[in-house]
Amino acid sequence: MTQSAAQHLSEFLGNDRFGTVMADPPWRFTNRTGKVAPEHKRLARYPTMTLEEICALPVADHLQDAAQCYLWVPNALLPEGLQVLSSWGFEYKSNIVWHKIRKDGGSDGRGVGFYFRNVTELLLFGTRGKAAQVETPERAQVNMMQTRKREHSRKPDEQYELIESCSKGPYLEMFGRGVRDGWTVWGNQADADYKPTWKTYSYNSGVAAE
Repeated sequence: MTQSAAQHLSEFLGNDRFGTVMADPPWRFTNRTGKVAPEHKRLARYPTMTLEEICALPVADHLQDAAQCYLWVPNALLPEGLQVLSSWGFEYKSNIVWHKIRKDGGSDGRGVGFYFRNVTELLLFGTRGKAAQVETPERAQVNMMQTRKREHSRKPDEQYELIESCSKGPYLEMFGRGVRDGWTVWGNQADADYKPTWKTYSYNSGVAAE
């Protein structure tokens, strides 16, 4: 994109307003030496954004009075994720944990991490407005998903069913890969025929489940 992400998002959405936003920002890490990371070529597959750039996205301009947000954030960037939620006009309420598992049900230990090998990611949940409550009877939805890992950074497709069962539309997905009926999807990989262009795990969203 030649224009800023904030300008592009604003022009893309026009006057649309949404009841639910789900976002998987391209976070920019800093490693222990203070250098920008990731450094490994395996991770350099999409342009990252600074925290300031993500916070500056005009999400609040495209929300209904009562709205909810589901924000993916790496474990190491939890404080930054909370800052983004606030910048977009949401108040943090809870989170959903994605536990990445192997075919046999055990934890998938191929994740990275400076301190512990990550087998989880967090989906932060925030609300805006007094009527922004989840829709499931007696709040029956548990705050964990356990699924197999797919291609690098791709989040579980099960997230859509969970979000749609708990939150009201219209639905906006930011930094999306592929498209989905009933959702407005913004992102440079939001194509109907999206497939990963790099070598990936044999089990991914473009391959039938075993």
